[in-house]
Amino acid sequence: MSDISPSRPLPRILDVVEKFVVALLLSALAYRIFLSMDVNPWNILFLIGEATVVLFVLLRRGAGLISLRPVDWVIGFAGTCLPLLLIPNGNGWLGAVPILLAGLLISIGAKLSLRRSFGIVAANRGIKTSGLYAVVRHPMYLGYFLTEGAALALNPSVWNASILTLWAILQLSRIHAEERILMQDNRYQQHAVRVRYRLLPFIY
Repeated sequence: MSDISPSRPLPRILDVVEKFVVALLLSALAYRIFLSMDVNPWNILFLIGEATVVLFVLLRRGAGLISLRPVDWVIGFAGTCLPLLLIPNGNGWLGAVPILLAGLLISIGAKLSLRRSFGIVAANRGIKTSGLYAVVRHPMYLGYFLTEGAALALNPSVWNASILTLWAILQLSRIHAEERILMQDNRYQQHAVRVRYRLLPFIY
Protein backbone atom coordinates (compact mmCIF):
# COMPACT_ATOMS: atom_id res chain seq x y z
CA MET A 1 0.00 0.00 0.00
CA SER A 2 1.27 3.45 -0.90
CA ASP A 3 2.31 5.75 1.92
CA ILE A 4 0.89 8.72 -0.03
CA SER A 5 -2.83 8.87 -0.65
CA PRO A 6 -5.81 11.11 -1.26
CA SER A 7 -7.44 12.09 2.02
CA ARG A 8 -9.16 9.19 3.82
CA PRO A 9 -11.38 9.02 6.92
CA LEU A 10 -8.50 8.39 9.36
CA PRO A 11 -6.48 11.46 8.28
CA ARG A 12 -9.66 13.54 8.55
CA ILE A 13 -10.27 12.30 12.10
CA LEU A 14 -6.65 12.99 13.05
CA ASP A 15 -7.01 16.43 11.50
CA VAL A 16 -9.87 17.27 13.88
CA VAL A 17 -7.95 15.96 16.89
CA GLU A 18 -4.89 17.93 15.84
CA LYS A 19 -6.87 21.17 15.58
CA PHE A 20 -8.33 20.69 19.05
CA VAL A 21 -4.93 19.97 20.63
CA VAL A 22 -3.10 22.91 19.02
CA ALA A 23 -5.92 25.29 20.00
CA LEU A 24 -5.72 24.03 23.59
CA LEU A 25 -1.93 24.37 23.73
CA LEU A 26 -2.10 27.87 22.26
CA SER A 27 -4.54 28.89 24.99
CA ALA A 28 -2.14 27.57 27.64
CA LEU A 29 0.79 29.41 26.05
CA ALA A 30 -1.20 32.64 25.90
CA TYR A 31 -2.03 32.27 29.59
CA ARG A 32 1.64 31.77 30.53
CA ILE A 33 2.79 34.70 28.40
CA PHE A 34 0.16 37.09 29.76
CA LEU A 35 1.18 36.15 33.30
CA SER A 36 4.79 37.06 32.47
CA MET A 37 4.13 40.28 30.55
CA ASP A 38 5.55 42.41 33.37
CA VAL A 39 9.01 40.76 33.04
CA ASN A 40 9.15 40.17 29.27
CA PRO A 41 6.48 41.96 27.22
CA TRP A 42 8.26 41.14 23.93
CA ASN A 43 7.00 37.56 24.19
CA ILE A 44 3.74 38.88 22.79
CA LEU A 45 5.45 38.79 19.35
CA PHE A 46 6.20 35.12 19.83
CA LEU A 47 2.57 34.52 20.82
CA ILE A 48 1.37 36.31 17.67
CA GLY A 49 3.59 34.06 15.56
CA GLU A 50 2.29 30.88 17.18
CA ALA A 51 -1.29 32.15 16.99
CA THR A 52 -0.97 32.59 13.21
CA VAL A 53 0.23 28.99 12.93
CA VAL A 54 -2.80 27.73 14.85
CA LEU A 55 -5.16 30.00 12.91
CA PHE A 56 -3.95 28.65 9.58
CA VAL A 57 -4.21 25.10 10.93
CA LEU A 58 -7.83 25.74 11.83
CA LEU A 59 -8.65 27.28 8.43
CA ARG A 60 -6.63 25.05 6.11
CA ARG A 61 -8.23 23.09 3.30
CA GLY A 62 -7.89 19.41 2.50
CA ALA A 63 -4.99 17.99 0.51
CA GLY A 64 -4.98 16.22 -2.82
CA LEU A 65 -2.17 13.93 -1.76
CA ILE A 66 -1.27 13.46 1.90
CA SER A 67 1.29 11.21 3.52
CA LEU A 68 -0.05 8.20 5.41
CA ARG A 69 3.27 7.51 7.09
CA PRO A 70 2.81 7.60 10.88
CA VAL A 71 6.25 9.18 11.26
CA ASP A 72 5.20 12.10 9.04
CA TRP A 73 2.14 12.69 11.21
CA VAL A 74 4.27 12.58 14.37
CA ILE A 75 6.84 14.97 12.87
CA GLY A 76 4.20 17.40 11.66
CA PHE A 77 2.17 17.33 14.86
CA ALA A 78 5.15 17.57 17.23
CA GLY A 79 6.80 20.20 15.07
CA THR A 80 3.73 22.37 15.49
CA CYS A 81 3.07 21.68 19.17
CA LEU A 82 6.54 21.82 20.71
CA PRO A 83 6.97 25.64 20.52
CA LEU A 84 3.63 25.97 22.31
CA LEU A 85 5.30 24.37 25.34
CA LEU A 86 7.80 27.23 25.76
CA ILE A 87 8.00 28.62 29.31
CA PRO A 88 8.48 32.43 29.33
CA ASN A 89 10.91 34.07 31.73
CA GLY A 90 12.60 37.43 32.21
CA ASN A 91 16.24 36.41 31.73
CA GLY A 92 16.55 37.02 28.01
CA TRP A 93 18.61 39.02 25.54
CA LEU A 94 16.55 41.92 24.18
CA GLY A 95 18.78 42.12 21.13
CA ALA A 96 16.85 39.10 19.83
CA VAL A 97 13.66 41.14 19.37
CA PRO A 98 14.53 42.36 15.81
CA ILE A 99 15.33 38.77 14.82
CA LEU A 100 12.02 37.60 16.23
CA LEU A 101 10.19 40.34 14.35
CA ALA A 102 11.99 39.49 11.08
CA GLY A 103 11.11 35.81 11.48
CA LEU A 104 7.52 36.71 12.25
CA LEU A 105 7.21 38.85 9.12
CA ILE A 106 8.78 36.16 6.91
CA SER A 107 6.59 33.35 8.24
CA ILE A 108 3.39 35.42 8.04
CA GLY A 109 4.31 36.54 4.51
CA ALA A 110 4.78 32.91 3.48
CA LYS A 111 1.48 31.91 5.10
CA LEU A 112 -0.35 34.67 3.25
CA SER A 113 1.09 33.29 0.01
CA LEU A 114 -0.17 29.82 0.92
CA ARG A 115 -3.47 30.99 2.40
CA ARG A 116 -5.60 27.87 2.97
CA SER A 117 -2.96 25.66 1.34
CA PHE A 118 -1.07 25.72 4.64
CA GLY A 119 -0.67 22.34 6.32
CA ILE A 120 1.15 20.40 9.01
CA VAL A 121 1.47 16.87 7.64
CA ALA A 122 3.44 16.37 4.44
CA ALA A 123 0.98 16.84 1.57
CA ASN A 124 0.43 18.50 -1.79
CA ARG A 125 -2.06 21.31 -1.21
CA GLY A 126 -0.93 23.23 -4.28
CA ILE A 127 2.43 24.43 -5.59
CA LYS A 128 3.51 27.98 -4.69
CA THR A 129 6.35 29.51 -6.70
CA SER A 130 6.02 33.28 -6.35
CA GLY A 131 6.88 35.85 -3.67
CA LEU A 132 9.08 34.46 -0.91
CA TYR A 133 8.84 31.03 -2.53
CA ALA A 134 10.89 32.36 -5.44
CA VAL A 135 13.82 32.92 -3.03
CA VAL A 136 13.84 29.63 -1.10
CA ARG A 137 11.49 26.66 -1.39
CA HIS A 138 10.44 26.73 2.28
CA PRO A 139 10.46 30.37 3.44
CA MET A 140 7.91 29.72 6.17
CA TYR A 141 10.35 27.40 7.91
CA LEU A 142 13.08 30.01 7.59
CA GLY A 143 10.78 32.41 9.43
CA TYR A 144 10.11 29.76 12.06
CA PHE A 145 13.81 29.17 12.70
CA LEU A 146 14.41 32.88 13.20
CA THR A 147 11.37 33.24 15.46
CA GLU A 148 12.08 30.19 17.62
CA GLY A 149 15.78 31.02 17.92
CA ALA A 150 14.92 34.53 19.04
CA ALA A 151 12.30 33.20 21.45
CA LEU A 152 14.95 31.01 23.05
CA ALA A 153 17.33 33.97 23.35
CA LEU A 154 14.54 35.93 25.04
CA ASN A 155 13.63 33.03 27.33
CA PRO A 156 16.80 31.00 27.98
CA SER A 157 16.39 27.84 30.03
CA VAL A 158 17.30 24.17 29.80
CA TRP A 159 13.64 23.29 29.19
CA ASN A 160 13.20 25.77 26.36
CA ALA A 161 16.53 24.83 24.77
CA SER A 162 15.60 21.14 24.90
CA ILE A 163 12.18 21.46 23.32
CA LEU A 164 13.39 23.87 20.63
CA THR A 165 16.39 21.68 19.77
CA LEU A 166 14.03 18.75 19.27
CA TRP A 167 11.73 21.06 17.32
CA ALA A 168 14.59 22.08 14.98
CA ILE A 169 15.42 18.43 14.24
CA LEU A 170 11.77 17.71 13.50
CA GLN A 171 11.44 20.75 11.24
CA LEU A 172 14.34 19.60 9.08
CA SER A 173 12.72 16.15 8.89
CA ARG A 174 9.44 17.85 8.02
CA ILE A 175 11.05 19.67 5.11
CA HIS A 176 12.37 16.41 3.70
CA ALA A 177 8.97 14.73 4.15
CA GLU A 178 7.26 17.55 2.27
CA GLU A 179 9.85 17.40 -0.52
CA ARG A 180 9.21 13.67 -0.90
CA ILE A 181 5.53 14.39 -1.61
CA LEU A 182 5.96 17.55 -3.67
CA MET A 183 8.66 16.12 -5.91
CA GLN A 184 6.01 13.85 -7.41
CA ASP A 185 4.50 16.93 -9.02
CA ASN A 186 6.19 18.03 -12.27
CA ARG A 187 5.53 21.67 -11.43
CA TYR A 188 7.44 21.34 -8.19
CA GLN A 189 10.30 19.54 -9.92
CA GLN A 190 10.61 22.50 -12.27
CA HIS A 191 10.38 24.91 -9.33
CA ALA A 192 13.19 23.03 -7.54
CA VAL A 193 15.40 23.49 -10.59
CA ARG A 194 14.77 27.24 -10.59
CA VAL A 195 14.98 27.65 -6.78
CA ARG A 196 17.88 25.49 -5.66
CA TYR A 197 17.83 26.10 -1.92
CA ARG A 198 15.28 24.81 0.56
CA LEU A 199 15.88 27.07 3.56
CA LEU A 200 18.96 29.32 3.30
CA PRO A 201 20.30 30.73 0.00
CA PHE A 202 23.73 29.31 -0.91
CA ILE A 203 23.73 27.03 2.16
CA TYR A 204 20.79 24.60 2.27
